[in-house]
Amino acid sequence: MKQLYLKYQPYYKDNFHLAYPVVISQLGHTLVALSDSIIIGHTGKVPLAAVSLGNSLFNIFMVTGIGMSYGLTPLIAQENGRGNKKAIGHLLSHSLIINMVVGFLLSAVIYFGSSHLELLKQEADVAEQARPFLRYLGFSFIPLMLFLSFKQFAEGLGFTRQAMNISIIGNVINIIIGITLVYGLFGMPRLGVIGVGIATFTDRLIMGITMAFYVLKSPRFKPYLQSFGFRHLEWASVKKILGIGTPVALQYIFEISAFSGAAVIVGWMGAAELAAHQIALSLAAMTYMMASGISAAAGIKSGNNFGKKDYQSLRHSAIASYHMVLVLMGTTALIFMLLKNLLPAMYINDPQVIPIAAGLLVIAAFFQLFDGTQVVGLGILRGLGDVRMPTLITLLAYWGIGIPLGYVLGIQLGYGVEGVWWALLLGLLTASVLLFFRFHIKSRKLANAGNDKIIQ
Repeated sequence: MKQLYLKYQPYYKDNFHLAYPVVISQLGHTLVALSDSIIIGHTGKVPLAAVSLGNSLFNIFMVTGIGMSYGLTPLIAQENGRGNKKAIGHLLSHSLIINMVVGFLLSAVIYFGSSHLELLKQEADVAEQARPFLRYLGFSFIPLMLFLSFKQFAEGLGFTRQAMNISIIGNVINIIIGITLVYGLFGMPRLGVIGVGIATFTDRLIMGITMAFYVLKSPRFKPYLQSFGFRHLEWASVKKILGIGTPVALQYIFEISAFSGAAVIVGWMGAAELAAHQIALSLAAMTYMMASGISAAAGIKSGNNFGKKDYQSLRHSAIASYHMVLVLMGTTALIFMLLKNLLPAMYINDPQVIPIAAGLLVIAAFFQLFDGTQVVGLGILRGLGDVRMPTLITLLAYWGIGIPLGYVLGIQLGYGVEGVWWALLLGLLTASVLLFFRFHIKSRKLANAGNDKIIQ
């Protein structure tokens, strides 16, 4: 064990310094939904179920935006590895246009789609409260895409701390405004669910403007922004970014929509089950976003080493990222097991909901390791530009296995919400194993090819 640690020690240190700000920044996206759930949860199970429904649906769009923005990061990392600064600003211009178009289009889809929540066959009072909340989330999508555009640019160059700082400040703002508006403090009207929607929109608006200002005005980015502008746009650059961003967006959509689809199935069982599902899912989503921070850092390092053609360091750095996520998710699994009854009480005092949520946290503890390793595998392969086969793997795992089996176990065989979660666990296991073998085969080939060239 000591020999293994010494072998990867330099990579642990390097990856950690790059990853921890990304982990905190990624965690910020989930903490918005988590704080919304905690703030509204103490007002009753129907408002909590409404926020659960709204966040579950919005998450599909949010991860689409995150995935599209990720089309920039590996390209930036690869060009930085090659020392090609001129191409970097050019890529940012094209990525910003793509992301803002996506932001406006999907914001419109969310707004008009919120009028048809009855199609999901949810309880009427839950759908009624979810509708205005979802619309405010839709408005927040545009500044969120602005934030992501400049965040991924900075992180592709290895500058990860500023996005972390902005995310922390944004979450504090979200909590303060949310509590104030939900409970009507300081003379403000008591807005309930609408209050957390307004708070989330305000938080993301401030974050988007601040991140853009930081990148465009910081002296450290000036050498990379010489070619930034909108006069010389090229379809080839758009196609290159979309070639990575679209499959990555699909990867996120397949996974997150599976959990959102699970929320719809659970909603057929009742408000208590849906509230418990939201509690367990928000905690699992928080640890997932932490793991996705390690994944993003692994993708940056993989892309950078790929651009340098340093395939041995690429493989060692990637394996170190696997080790790091196993330690992280193993720790969170223990926390879920030990605090399974205490954690749900943070959200709600309902004696019907807490035992259900505690049972789901036991299942969530089991799938922590698989959830972490599959997202790191996706990040590493993304850095190599390998996105098509991983996309098919995620489709198979979540919609070929997870959701169909969840319906059978949860509804047809009567195992309820726990049956749905065991099915999702099997989907995560499938994705984790297949993605690891994909990484192992491709990195071995690259390393062997590099060694052959050295010998020749």
